[in-house]
Amino acid sequence: MAEGEKLIATNPNARSDYFIQEIVEAGMVLTGTEIKSLRSQSPNLRDAYVEISGRKGAGRLEAWLSNAHIAPYSHGNIWNHDPLRKRKLLLQRHQIEKLFGAITQDGITVIPMRMYFKKGMAKVELGLGKGKKKYDKRQDIKKKSQDREIAQSMKSKQSRGKG
Repeated sequence: MAEGEKLIATNPNARSDYFIQEIVEAGMVLTGTEIKSLRSQSPNLRDAYVEISGRKGAGRLEAWLSNAHIAPYSHGNIWNHDPLRKRKLLLQRHQIEKLFGAITQDGITVIPMRMYFKKGMAKVELGLGKGKKKYDKRQDIKKKSQDREIAQSMKSKQSRGKG
């Protein structure tokens, strides 16, 4: 995490379900009650995804964060927001076109990886990733357990050598 960033939430399934190839930072258009809610409690990015809509020829492509749950602000009364509403992502045109091309041609999914405050502004880190198959997940789990066993045996050897 870079200096001046305050982590709000992470997506626990992102790296386990996808091979992340590239990461992009995006700003978000939020209401006042959403910002206050983010400061007091953490959102849920588990089922969130990014969709790109509009017409490519007209240059009006827009990126939207969908299904990200930001709880209603406790003191928001009638001005509170819908917790699962679509939120516009602030990206440069070439970034949106790159994401659109990756989604349509390469079969890549855009997943929100983490949400954080950077210089007081809410940002979301988007990962471009291909979905993992079941056997890929099994291989990752197997490799992690092997690495853990190696680390434990090295640690036990070091502690026996000191005594």
